[in-house]
Amino acid sequence: MDILQDNLVFSALCTLLGLFMGSFLNVVIHRLPIMMEQEWQAEAAALRGEEPGNGGAQPRFNLATPRSRCPHCGHLISALENIPVVSYLLLRGRCRHCNGRISVRYPLIEVLCAGLSWFTAHHFGFGLAGWGALVLVWALIALCFIDLDTQLLPDSITLPLLWLGLLLNLSDTYTDISSAVIGASAGYLILWSVYWLFKLTTGKEGMGYGDFKLLAALGAWLGWQILPLTILLSSVVGAAVGVALIILRRHGREVPIPFGPYLAAAGLLALYWGGPLTQAYLGML
Repeated sequence: MDILQDNLVFSALCTLLGLFMGSFLNVVIHRLPIMMEQEWQAEAAALRGEEPGNGGAQPRFNLATPRSRCPHCGHLISALENIPVVSYLLLRGRCRHCNGRISVRYPLIEVLCAGLSWFTAHHFGFGLAGWGALVLVWALIALCFIDLDTQLLPDSITLPLLWLGLLLNLSDTYTDISSAVIGASAGYLILWSVYWLFKLTTGKEGMGYGDFKLLAALGAWLGWQILPLTILLSSVVGAAVGVALIILRRHGREVPIPFGPYLAAAGLLALYWGGPLTQAYLGML
């Protein structure tokens, strides 16, 4: 335990852990939306009085089962083919069985997770704040890419994240518990109010309920004081990216842009530098 308190050792360990966690997050990003869809279909079938899947036995599908396969040929991926980054480089980005191309996003998420894990461990050091921040970073990575793919922010991630933030702040890990409770409440209500104001004004839905819950979770972790900064950063970056995509004609005006990735990025900035950025922001005002 004493050796882990050395910042260099702790950072190196978390970098390695981040590589393997990135590999696991790739599974979560791909499978969790499918699991959610299957659950919705089962609930809809139950409401109609039908047996799920036309009465047939459904194969088990979760984060552990079945084993990962090549999307092109169905080849089962072995443990040696699933070593983070290394396997991708050795296989030159192709399936060993059919030579089909493997998406470069898989190793990029692993590298991103490892890099952010290193920086988080280096920034917070060994302790409750460091381990808790790692969990928050990993959850935000998963939410970011799930939202990019499906425009969903799963309750199975956002709600436990909210409660975990409140529990950690019982001991003032990132902020005091009063600020955390107010942050969770205000984070939800702010975007909920924006949602309804936009809907009543335009008749359209400007964002999803998952965005409310994600901002509430960030408020629970970091306190109400970071909410203005988080909303400002995410809105500015989101608007800039959206305008750029429209100008480059890669995104239609009527096609919704997921807001979760910008909230997640702003939440990371607030996690690392929330205090100084808030002081600078207030100073400009």
